[in-house]
Amino acid sequence: MELGGANINGDARRSSPLEIQHPPPPPASSPIWKTVMVASIAAGIQFGWALQLSLLTPYVQLLGIPHTWAAFIWLCGPVSGMLVQPIVGYYSDRCTSRFGRRRPFIAAGTTLVAIAIILIGFAADIGHMSGDNLSKAVKPRAISVFVVGFWILDVANNMLQGPCRALLADLSGGHQSKTRTANALFSFFMAVGNVLGYAAGSYTHLYKAFPFSKTHACDVYCANLKSCFFISIALLLILTIIALTTVHEKPFSPEQGNLVEEGVSEPFFGEILGALKDLPKPMRILLLVTCLNWIAWFPFLLFDTDWMGREVYGGKVGEGRMYDLGVRAGSLGLMLNSVVLGVTSLVVEFAARGVGGVKKLWGGVNFLLAVCLGLTVLVTKLAESSRRYTSVHGGAPTLEPPSAGIKGGALAIFAVLGIPLSVTFSIPFALASIFCSNAGAGQGLSLGVLNLSIVIPQMIVSVLSGPWDALFGGGNLPAFVVGAIAAAASGVLALTMLPSPSSEPLLSKVSRPSSSFH
Repeated sequence: MELGGANINGDARRSSPLEIQHPPPPPASSPIWKTVMVASIAAGIQFGWALQLSLLTPYVQLLGIPHTWAAFIWLCGPVSGMLVQPIVGYYSDRCTSRFGRRRPFIAAGTTLVAIAIILIGFAADIGHMSGDNLSKAVKPRAISVFVVGFWILDVANNMLQGPCRALLADLSGGHQSKTRTANALFSFFMAVGNVLGYAAGSYTHLYKAFPFSKTHACDVYCANLKSCFFISIALLLILTIIALTTVHEKPFSPEQGNLVEEGVSEPFFGEILGALKDLPKPMRILLLVTCLNWIAWFPFLLFDTDWMGREVYGGKVGEGRMYDLGVRAGSLGLMLNSVVLGVTSLVVEFAARGVGGVKKLWGGVNFLLAVCLGLTVLVTKLAESSRRYTSVHGGAPTLEPPSAGIKGGALAIFAVLGIPLSVTFSIPFALASIFCSNAGAGQGLSLGVLNLSIVIPQMIVSVLSGPWDALFGGGNLPAFVVGAIAAAASGVLALTMLPSPSSEPLLSKVSRPSSSFH
């Protein structure tokens, strides 16, 4: 049987570098509680990521980086993701550690996350001790420490997420429905982490639980961020330790998957290039749809709280209280988004069946994403036309917060976007696992290749969104409009070009050995 030109028996065709030669039959699927344990690590990962999305863009501006250039800070993520996830995926497919293939990378990633978060949280303090002048707007030493910590954090996150998803695919044992359920659970725990992270980010007095966090160089806003990171480290460490001590992998041997043929091993980057060249057609289309999907998402994910502070509340960074109030309202919106994300993640499998397949579900929610991004323009124009000012005892007029209707409309956009986000966080990864399993490919490297279709759009948005917005006088709306167009295009391609996965092809071809997990 073939899928996109990839023959399951595979003996008559040239093998792809993406594949583990003659892969071993998939193990019997593990109990659902083990899948839950591994998926729960996503809550710890996403707690820290939620803090990045809600608080770090304002934070880097407080350190002295202008809004136009703040987007370049986010290049750390895609550049590290473009290199780290494929490398980690490649070596996790071939890891012969006595602790298993995926668990060593998950443990190393967790350790690096803790180190990175400490650097980011104490960037202002380290910069001040190194000679930064607090009276100046730009604090170069603090910015340098922050950027180093941010790079390490993104490398660590990529070390964690790829092996976690690959381990979930391993635990699913080749069952398509269980693979989709595992990725939906990962999405659900991402939502849990988001809720916790955004709730922590919206609470302005958290620093009081850690009195030492507020220093001469670190004001209340900085101290709150630092306190959130302390909680993030503790949560991730606890969840990772629980998962790695309850879910064990049997050691993997090269002979198990015939990783080398006649003693010859192709260099890593040669395999990556070969994998991209020989991708089966379903994976190529999946990469294209995913790429457009993330071009749509990233402008909003990077600048959603900034949009609330600038366009909806009319504030400016460091001037008055409106911008800070808008950022806090944006954190509330992100928490609402995460609640919807979590609930929807639990019904993605049922929704796909109800609408006639995952491609129809993904295509439909991409049109919903396009509508929501388009509505940000309407909310912004209504907010601008209804600005209210008050003057006390003849003093200078003071800008008031937007009306309840404007704020409610903005928060509604945040909430509804949780529906397409739940699909984005689960369906593409499940399809990649299914398509690559059908082609006999290693899960780690396959998911690393999928990650390229996520990080390349992030690089494009990070580099071009600032200059693009500046062409139209600043603000975030021009990038949001481009996102709406990309979302609509992604929806069209998902409905018209993306193939539907065939039903459980592996299970009909392969007998079941004993489980690789205990």
